[in-house]
Order: sequence, then C-alpha cells, then structure tokens
Amino acid sequence: MGIIEELIEKVQPYPVKDVICGVFDTLVFSKNCGIASTLKGNPPHRRVRGSGRLNELTLTELARYALSDNPLDTSVGMAAINSTLPGDAKNLKNINAKVLIKEKGKDRVVGVIGHFPFLDDLRKEFKELYIFEKIPQSGDLKEKDIPEYLPYVDVAVITGTSIPNHTFEEILGYTKEDSYKIVLGPTTPLSPILFDYGIDAISGVIVRDIPSIIKQVKEATPFRNLKGVEYITLLREDYNG
Repeated sequence: MGIIEELIEKVQPYPVKDVICGVFDTLVFSKNCGIASTLKGNPPHRRVRGSGRLNELTLTELARYALSDNPLDTSVGMAAINSTLPGDAKNLKNINAKVLIKEKGKDRVVGVIGHFPFLDDLRKEFKELYIFEKIPQSGDLKEKDIPEYLPYVDVAVITGTSIPNHTFEEILGYTKEDSYKIVLGPTTPLSPILFDYGIDAISGVIVRDIPSIIKQVKEATPFRNLKGVEYITLLREDYNG
C-alpha cells in the first residue's frame, strides 16, 4: 500500500459541499476547506472526471481521485484529503518551512525538489544547493539528475506535489538514510502518516479565511501571494516516544 492509499483510508465519507479548480490552486469543501496545487498535464483540456456533479460524491470517493493518472483529478483528490486535515493531530507548530530549511541546512548540502521562490535568498546559507526542476531555471538541475545528486545531500526538501504526481516514494528512495527530510507546500497533507516514510518535518497550510481564499483562487492568485492561510509544521521529534 502506498502513501496515497494510506491517506485515503483515514478519510471519512463526509458530504462534498463544493469544489473549485483555480489556475494555481484547487479547493475542496467538506469538513474543512482543503487546498492543493492545481497540477496540469498533457494533453490540454482533459477534464476532471465527473466534473459538474462532484458534489454528488462522498469525500472518500473524491479523495480516491488522487490515485488517477489525470493531474487535475489528483489535484482534486489531494484537496479532498487535505479538507480533513490536520484533524486531531497534536503538536501543530507555526513554523514556516523557509525558516526550518535555513536552520537545518546551515553550512550543509541541501537538495530541493521544486524551485521555491525563497531559495535564492537562502543559497548563501548552504555549503551547496541543488534545485531539481521539471522546467529548470538558470542554475537548476533537471529531474533526471535526482538519482545522481540527491543521495549525497544532508537535507532533502521535497515538494508536496510529489505525492499526487506519484513520485514521492521514488524520490525518497534516492535520499540517504540519515538526511533530514522535509515535505512542504500547500499540497502537503498534514498527517503523521508521512513520518512512517522517514520524513522529519511536514510543512503545509491550513485555510483560515475561507471567503478571502475563494476570491483569490478564483482570481488566479499564485499560492505565494495568498492571504488567509496559516503555515503549519509537524515535527517527527514531537511524535517519538
């Protein structure tokens, strides 16, 4: 059983109130408001399965969309999963992943899956920084370089979108056992289940100002500019013993 199946097992069949697929982010309303990055694939204009009647499904049924090979489906599925999280999880900390990466990566080799905007400001803090991107920017490595470089990093930072795009377990397989592993981004499920996969820090968000978030998502506001979310981190050390 993979991580998505484990996450789905925890989802209860709440009614689905609404689904919003924005250009940058997807929202699902059930028990709470769940958010995930909107993933797009090829060919273009491939619809979400059953679009137009998604609120006729239970949340469990919608969460299973995360298993799809259609990126839009998986975005909806992850937002559905996230609409039930963090649930009754304890030890929620208001820590931004940027702060944690700076602290854990100081004078060490850091590898990041995904080019996050804050990385350029932090580069000088690290002994070495490897950024792996599907569409590389200047100085970035390509995804195909992950097997060559990731096994040697001290801090591995993995985008939460690796879960719905079904590369999470493969990426983890390239990390060394004693590296500090962080999963981050709006798609990241705030679930201790990730600790079972060797993750040390789970950095995601909780939607706090729902009306504001709806308006911003509908108006194509990139996630980094969204107002009304709270950055939350779960640390493995708080769950040990």
